[in-house]
Amino acid sequence: MNFEQARFNMVEQQIRPWDVLDPEVLETLMMVKRELFVSPEHQALAFAEIELPIGCGQTMLSPKIEAKALQALNVKHTDNVLEIGAGSGYMAALLAARGELVCTVEIESQLAQLAADNLSRNGIDNAIVEEGDGSLGWSRMDYDVIMVSGALPEIPAQMLAQLKHGGRLFAFVGEAPVMRARLVTRVDEAAYQTVDLFEFLAPPIRLAMQPTRFEF
Repeated sequence: MNFEQARFNMVEQQIRPWDVLDPEVLETLMMVKRELFVSPEHQALAFAEIELPIGCGQTMLSPKIEAKALQALNVKHTDNVLEIGAGSGYMAALLAARGELVCTVEIESQLAQLAADNLSRNGIDNAIVEEGDGSLGWSRMDYDVIMVSGALPEIPAQMLAQLKHGGRLFAFVGEAPVMRARLVTRVDEAAYQTVDLFEFLAPPIRLAMQPTRFEF
């Protein structure tokens, strides 16, 4: 299989038509080898417009969703980045290609090891994998960018508090059958700007805090 041609076709036929036009994002998608972050039996499908299984009942996001998130987050070379849900490590690799340092948190031991192995094998030394529950964020530091690679019923206040001023957070928010890809920007100490970008059903983050429901 000609992976370079398949990668080019992915960008031209899936990514660009979804209004992902930032040249740095497109360059990153061409540079990071997606086929090296999927299982060998799925390499022929690495660039297909589907969600690929990665173990533990989890899947990779489809290429256009990853690209859309990367463009929305507008990662800069000086940014410290947090990802919740490492999966196979591919999204962390994309973020690491754009940012200064990436911390990706994974609750499943098997996937944490998979992500760490994939990142190491591909020579990505500015992304670290932490095993643990990131459903409320990961309070090692404040972050310029937070990427939640799964769904939350709502974004916890604890996670929002870990954004620096001017920081951006991308998450899938809601519950089936309606979830929205949401970009949140922290504009000052207590104010956040929220934009819903598109609808998408994402797998839930394990142990995510459930919203308060009032009973009458």
